[in-house]
Amino acid sequence: MLLKTLNRLVSRITFIAKRKNRSLFPQPRNIALVLSSITLSFSLTVHTENQPSNDSGLSETAFKSYVAQLKKEAAEKGIDKTKLDLAFADITFRPTVVKSDKSQPEKKITLDDYLATRVPDWKVKQAVEQYNEHKVLLDEIAQKYGVQARFIVALWGNESNFGKIQGNFNVLSALASLAYEGRREKLFKDNFFAALQILDEGHISVEALKGSWAGAMGQTQFMPISFLNYAVDYDGDGRKDIWGTKADVFASIANYLSSEGWDSEGTWGRQVILTKPVPFSGLAKSNMKPLAFWQQNGVKRYNGNELPNAEISASLIMPDGEQGRIYLVYNNFHTLMKWNRSSYFGVSVGYLSERIKRGY
Repeated sequence: MLLKTLNRLVSRITFIAKRKNRSLFPQPRNIALVLSSITLSFSLTVHTENQPSNDSGLSETAFKSYVAQLKKEAAEKGIDKTKLDLAFADITFRPTVVKSDKSQPEKKITLDDYLATRVPDWKVKQAVEQYNEHKVLLDEIAQKYGVQARFIVALWGNESNFGKIQGNFNVLSALASLAYEGRREKLFKDNFFAALQILDEGHISVEALKGSWAGAMGQTQFMPISFLNYAVDYDGDGRKDIWGTKADVFASIANYLSSEGWDSEGTWGRQVILTKPVPFSGLAKSNMKPLAFWQQNGVKRYNGNELPNAEISASLIMPDGEQGRIYLVYNNFHTLMKWNRSSYFGVSVGYLSERIKRGY
């Protein structure tokens, strides 16, 4: 069909050229060459248009070569060949994953906006219900790991909406795509191999290994390396099931916090007000000062009362500057920041934990 159309085109143009007594095309012996060139050009154009657009210069062919090298390295690490073949069978390049990693929010939201969307009243209500429903198990785990149950539930709710939202991306494809893209290759490559180890140890099947676009997994949204470091088989069935077993989910969250220095006797922080400019603020632990220091420098409880007379050190943080919410945060907040480096996230976990404590 394409050749027939091109022949008609050439015939028409040749006819016009003869009428004007000039040659627009070479002699007939070269027309086939011209047709071949036009056909090739047209074919290349159609082929290019049908390919996924990729402004970053990444290609499917290069990705396949990269994945082949990953498979070779995984085999050298001793991962079972049968499991490797199964794991690598469905790995594909995911441009949307790379795009998500590169994209930045167009507009910075305030902490008030963040809390309104991250911790709405319906989520607080569900958090209290979940806390009450699983109280016996939560109290047992809280006692064992030294982490208050309300923080376990708050993290669970913030990370996966109490297990309802775990992500539907193929974790291996997501991690391989991000490693191949290259900006943080080591991070995602290490997590890719960690995901293979999770499969090799039998904690989950290849088909069920789904997660966020960044490779975070399960109800805890652990990255694979965090899974290997902190996930717990609390029910003793031989699998660290952060996807479907609540005992494992709760214990894994508690184990993470406990391992990173959680203080079972302390809380996370408190909202405060300033009565005069303060000398400095910030999240660095070097900025932690006794409450008495902050009291002397014009920091008061949110209701205007004096700060507690306690030997506790705290950092003053102002996520949105002096016009926004201001907090004194304790060591446990710094532990939450190891889970997620966003101060907004840390405050949202603390805020939800307080609402759980109040019973709604």
